[in-house]
Amino acid sequence: MSDLRFDTTCIGNAIVDVISKVEDKFLEEENLVKNSMNLIDEDRAEQLYSRMGAAVEISGGSAGNTAAGVASLGGRSNYIGKVKNDQLGAIFAHDIRAMGVNFDTQMAEGGPATARSFILVTPDAHRTMNTYLGACVELGPDDIDPAVIAASQVTYMEGYLWDPEGGKAAFRKAAEISHEADQRVSLTLSDSFCVDRFRDEFKDFISGGVDILFANEDEIKSLYQTDDISTAIEAVRSQVEIACITRSADGSLIVEGDNTVEVAADTTVDVIDTTGAGDLYAAGFLYGFTNGRSLAESGAIASLAAAEVISHVGARPEKDLKELIESRI
Repeated sequence: MSDLRFDTTCIGNAIVDVISKVEDKFLEEENLVKNSMNLIDEDRAEQLYSRMGAAVEISGGSAGNTAAGVASLGGRSNYIGKVKNDQLGAIFAHDIRAMGVNFDTQMAEGGPATARSFILVTPDAHRTMNTYLGACVELGPDDIDPAVIAASQVTYMEGYLWDPEGGKAAFRKAAEISHEADQRVSLTLSDSFCVDRFRDEFKDFISGGVDILFANEDEIKSLYQTDDISTAIEAVRSQVEIACITRSADGSLIVEGDNTVEVAADTTVDVIDTTGAGDLYAAGFLYGFTNGRSLAESGAIASLAAAEVISHVGARPEKDLKELIESRI
């Protein structure tokens, strides 16, 4: 279509990541489940921050990371997410625009502060997230510009934003607009704990409004309440056009109808921090898909993008992904 402005519009929680390396003992002392994502209030945020060691502050948020990845690959990327007009909000807006992402969501002038996520990385490179949503909960359907959604090949949404009612309303509005414009809707399940909370709502939304689904093994098994990955994959085949199932070091599976494409993981990098691996996988796949690549090629791009982000601390690429992909694929 000649009026397309963006390959991908990503909608999610606009968050500044505060990343700190900790020992497993720290998680035990704080009663935290490794690899979980916990929603916390402002008091808990202050308590955790006071106990953490040295930290790195990087603009993040799941869908924001995906938008940044698409832009780094050379794609046309747009982001919708709510921040407050405060110091962290200004940092977030600067960082995402500096990555080449279009970001026009109006900042909140009052209410909760810009969100932040305390990401605790243990020596095995796994991450445990504790997120104060703050201004994120203010995102609603009024922040969805119909013209922008209609001009985006894919509108991608993160499951984390399903918690507030305004986020759900924004998702549903965006999905309706996208489909009316003959575009595609994509969702990442984000976390098995999200799935546990909203399983039935996710199933309804997926069957009625999602074309491209992203999930890891735990998330897809939780969605269909099975311990068998094959059973979960068979269940999702009839629900969406494409499902991308990531399996960490075992690579990923891309399911389309009766077809299943196996994609190998890139094992050439040393794993430092797995934060953002799923986000950058989605970025790589969506970039490939919206630029005419095959499922296998899109999966290979996704794996390379994910491998780059786990090779360093932080959930956004440090290398030029476009150059990296061109040299490998």
